[in-house]
Amino acid sequence: MKTLLVIAPDSALVAALRAALDPGRYRLAAQTDLHMDDMSLTGGVVDACILDVDLTTVEPIRLIERARKALPNVPLLLYATDSHRAWEEDAYLRGVSFLLEKPVRAKLLNSLLDRVFAAPAEPERRVLAEPTQSMRAENRGSSSEDRAQTRTLELLRNYSSLLTHSMNAESLLKQFLLLLREIVGVNRAAIFLRPVLPPFTQDNGQTRRLRSACAIGLTPGLLEHFELTLESGVGAYVFRHGRLLRRDSAEVAADIQMQREFELLGAQVAIPVLDRESMLGVATFDGRVTGEPFTSEELSLIFHLLEQLGMTVKNIRAHDQISADHDMMSGIVKQLKSGCLVIGRDMSILHVNDVARRCFGRPQGAFEFNDLPQPIGSKVFETLHGGRPLVEFKYQTPSQPPARYNVTITPFQRRGETTPSAALVMIEDCGPAERIRNLEIETANLRLVRQMAERLAHEIGNAIVPISTHQQLYKERAADPEFQLSLAGAMEEGTKRVSRLVEQMRFLARDRMGKVEQVPVKQLIEEAFREARSYHPTTTVLLQYDTAGDPLTLTCDRLGLQHAFAEIILNALQANTNSCQVQVRTRSETDSSGTRWARIEVQDSGAGFSAEAADKGAEPFFTTRNVGLGLGLAVTNKIIQTHSGKLEIPAPRHGAPGLVRVSLPMTNDVVEGALETGKLVS
Repeated sequence: MKTLLVIAPDSALVAALRAALDPGRYRLAAQTDLHMDDMSLTGGVVDACILDVDLTTVEPIRLIERARKALPNVPLLLYATDSHRAWEEDAYLRGVSFLLEKPVRAKLLNSLLDRVFAAPAEPERRVLAEPTQSMRAENRGSSSEDRAQTRTLELLRNYSSLLTHSMNAESLLKQFLLLLREIVGVNRAAIFLRPVLPPFTQDNGQTRRLRSACAIGLTPGLLEHFELTLESGVGAYVFRHGRLLRRDSAEVAADIQMQREFELLGAQVAIPVLDRESMLGVATFDGRVTGEPFTSEELSLIFHLLEQLGMTVKNIRAHDQISADHDMMSGIVKQLKSGCLVIGRDMSILHVNDVARRCFGRPQGAFEFNDLPQPIGSKVFETLHGGRPLVEFKYQTPSQPPARYNVTITPFQRRGETTPSAALVMIEDCGPAERIRNLEIETANLRLVRQMAERLAHEIGNAIVPISTHQQLYKERAADPEFQLSLAGAMEEGTKRVSRLVEQMRFLARDRMGKVEQVPVKQLIEEAFREARSYHPTTTVLLQYDTAGDPLTLTCDRLGLQHAFAEIILNALQANTNSCQVQVRTRSETDSSGTRWARIEVQDSGAGFSAEAADKGAEPFFTTRNVGLGLGLAVTNKIIQTHSGKLEIPAPRHGAPGLVRVSLPMTNDVVEGALETGKLVS
C-alpha cells in the first residue's frame, strides 16, 4: 500500500482524492501546511506528495521548494485551480512531476500514479542508495543487451496505456499529450480537430473550423473561445502544405494572424494531424520545460505519431457513427407497431422487438428460433437457403379465438456473397388492419350515401318544381288550352328526369347482370342513341357509326349495356349544343392470352375533356354542368365492370374532341365466370 501525503488548506481536495483512489492501494495522510518537523519523522514512509496550490504568486513556488527539500526523492503532484505560464515553468523546473487541473479526474489520477510508482528509480537515487546483495548479483549478470530490451518493453508498456482510451477520442488525445510530456518534457500542447457533423445536417462552413479537442498547460477559458480555421492563419497554412510550421519561419513573420495565434497558444511549432487521406486537425507544441526547442528528428517522430493518432481518431469516429446508427435503428424498430425479427444464417436470433415477443407468447427471457411457429420457421429456413423473399404469407394461430398475421420475410445478402447472411421477418396483425379497412369502407359508404341523398333530393326537387307550380294554378286555369299544353310538357319533363334518376339508382345498387342475350353491337348502339336523344332537347342530332367491316355481337345484359351507352352518348351530345354529332367506332382485338375484346369508342364534336374531367369523369357526383347529379359515367362504369369490361377516358389533347373508350370481352367464359361469382341472375 502506498502512502500519499496531501498538503491542502481545506478538506475538499482530500475528500475528492479519497473518492477517486482505491483505499486498498493508497493511504492518505492530510495536512493543512508543510511542517518540517513532521517531515523528519514521516518522510521515510511517504511515497508521493500532492500539493493544493494556485500558481499565480511566488508563495506556491516556495512551498514546492520546502516540499522538495523535506522529501527529496518523493514525486510531487500539483492540483491548481488557476495558474500562470511562468509559474508553471518554475514548478516543473523545481521537480514537480505532474501539474493537474481541478476537479479531480479519477481515471487520469490513477493512471498517473501507476506510472509514477511503476517507473524505474532515478539515477541519482540508484547512486545514493546502498545496493543489496541481490541487486549487485543482478547487475553483474545483466548485459547491455538485456537492459536495452528492458527499456524497450518499458516504452512499449507506457505507450500501450493509450489502448485503454481507444474508444474515446478526447481521453485518448489527453493521454497522448500526457505521455508525450513525460517522454520529451513538452511544456504546452493543444490538439485542434475538424468537427464531425451529425447525419442530415447541412454544412454551413463548420467543417472548415478547428476546435480544441484537448490541451495541457493552457487555461480552459482561452480554448473555449479560440479556434483555428482552414481559411486563414496557421490552420490554412498547414492544410494547404501538409507539413509542420515553425513560429520563427519566414511564413509566420509575413502573416500577422499566424503570429497572433502562435502567441495566444504559447506554441513554437504546428504539426498537421493526418489520417493518410485527409487532414483531421492541427497540433501545436511549445518547447521543453527546460526552454530547449525540439530537434527536427524529434518533430518528425511526433509527426508520424500524430498520423497514427489521426487514424485512430478516424476509426473512433467511424465506430461512434456506426453505434449512433445502430441505436437509431434499434429505437425505430422498438417503436414499430409490427413485429420485427432478424435471424442469422445459423438460425440465431439477432434481434427481436417487443411486438414480436407478444405475437409469439414470449414477452420475457431469451428468444430462440424454436420459439417461432413451425410454418414461419420453415419459411425462414427456405428464405435463408434459397435467397428468395417471401411476401404476404398469412399465418393463423391455433389458439381460440385465432389471430391472423401477415408475415413478410426479406433476405439480407452481403456484397460478393451468393447466399443470404440474415433474414428480416416482419409480422403484422391482420385483425386491426382489417377492422380499420372495413371501418374506412363503411365511413366512405356512409359519406357517399349522405352525399347521394343531398344531391338526389335537390335534383328531384328541381324536377317537381314545374309540376308543383302548375298544380297550384290548375283550379283557375284548368280549361285554358295553353295551360293544359304547358302542364303536359312539365309533367313529361319532370317524369323523364325522375325516371332517369330512378334508373341510375337501380343500376348503381345492382351488382349482378340481368337477363343475358346475344345482341349485335350496332343494334345496341342505335337503341342507346334513341334513349339518349329522349333526354336531349336538340332535335337535330347525327350518329355516325363505323364498324371497320367487322360486325360484332356481344353476350350481355342488353338493358344494362343499353343504358350504359346511352349515358356515354348523352354526355357526347351535351358536349356541343350547336352541332350534335356523335361518332361511334367499333373493332375487335385479341390479347396475348387469346381473349377477344370488343373495342367501342364514342367521340363527340366538342372541345374535349379537361384534364380534371378525364381523371375524375367516372367518379360519382362529378359534373361540369349546373344541372344533373354527375352519375352518368359512374353508372356506366359500374355496368361495364359488372360485364368484366373496362371504361377509359384517354388523356386529352389540345383542340381534340372528347373520346370515351369501352372494352368488353366477347367470349362466353365471361358469362360463365359471372354466374360462378354471383354477378349474373340466370
